[in-house]
Formats: sequence, C-alpha cells, structure tokens
Amino acid sequence: MSRWETERPVTLKVVRALPADKLDYRPHARSRSAGELASLLAYEAQTAVEMFDYGKVDWNEPKPPASLQDIVIALQLSNQQVLDRFRKFDDEAWAKKITFFVNGTKAMEESFGDMMWGTFFDTIHHRGQLSAYIRPMGGKVPAIYGPSADEQ
Repeated sequence: MSRWETERPVTLKVVRALPADKLDYRPHARSRSAGELASLLAYEAQTAVEMFDYGKVDWNEPKPPASLQDIVIALQLSNQQVLDRFRKFDDEAWAKKITFFVNGTKAMEESFGDMMWGTFFDTIHHRGQLSAYIRPMGGKVPAIYGPSADEQ
C-alpha cells in the first residue's frame, strides 16, 4: 500500500504534464497515443478496484479519452478507491485467487498479491512510456524519481 501511495502523485504529475491539445500525439503509427496511454493508466487503476471488489478483472480496452481533465479525474478517483480498499485489506486476502479475463476469455489466474504487483509494474511501465512523449509534445517532463531537466 505504501508504494501505491508514493507512486500515485507521480503518475498524476506525468498525466497532468501532457499538453491537453495534443492527446493524439504518438511517436510511431503502431504506438498508443498520449491520450490512449493516459486513459490506460486510469483504466488500470479501475481494474485494481475490480480485483478488490469482485475478485476478478474483466479487461476491455479503455475507451478513447474525452479530455485530459476527464482522465485526471478518473485517475484520481480510481487511485483513491484503491487506497481506501488497501486500508481495509488483511494479509490473508493477498493469497486469494484473482481471475483475469480479456474480452470475456480467461487469460490467467494468480494470487491477489501477484496480480496487484503485475498491475503496479505495468502502470509504472506505461507511465514511463508516457513521460517519454511529453517533451516531443512540447510539454515539460516532471520529476519522477529525481529532478527532471525540465524542472531545474
């Protein structure tokens, strides 16, 4: 829980650093756009809430972003919901099995702990991708684990 709490504001800083009028930016035709990646970050937090509440994840690609503000609000809400649930979570629940479905088909089953760590690492991975988009989009990269050249 403490690591989720530490990473949460950093992820929000990265998303907020996106130029709102350039969410369609993508460095390559096969890459997700900045808006799609930001939406994915909010969606992953929502799937973590599903793990707590339902013991499963029904993964469907997130919808295209409406606006940067909508993404920020969804990310804030989902991250807070995850933290609220972590605070009520007991050690025994970490071993509970979680099933991960992709478009209705069972893709894997792991313990809650393993699934949550996977979600956590995937979020950090996509946040890193997104941070690499910011400067070419004309934005300023925020500090993540130390100072950024744009913040000095």
